[in-house]
Amino acid sequence: MEKYKHKLPTGKILPVISNQKMNDYLKEIAAICGIEKTLTYHVARHSCATSVLLANGVPIETVSKILGHTNIRTTQIYARITDLKVSSDMEILAQKLDVPHRTASR
Repeated sequence: MEKYKHKLPTGKILPVISNQKMNDYLKEIAAICGIEKTLTYHVARHSCATSVLLANGVPIETVSKILGHTNIRTTQIYARITDLKVSSDMEILAQKLDVPHRTASR
């Protein structure tokens, strides 16, 4: 981190590598790990949004902001509904509905 204690000429704090170089690194990591799927920056971004964020209950509005989308409709592409998510949401609803009803005072 000492190397990057001063801002770069671009105004960034850390260097930003190109998409092509990032994909090269991901391909290398996949080979080392024995992953046969072609990994790309887009695949990693999509996996993070669906498998990490949305699957763990992060609201879609937050995911949209993290991904830098200006329109929530763009983020909705990432929001594939999975059986696990439906099951989890239904459990939460069941817990909420299990609260005893209060009688309205007259």
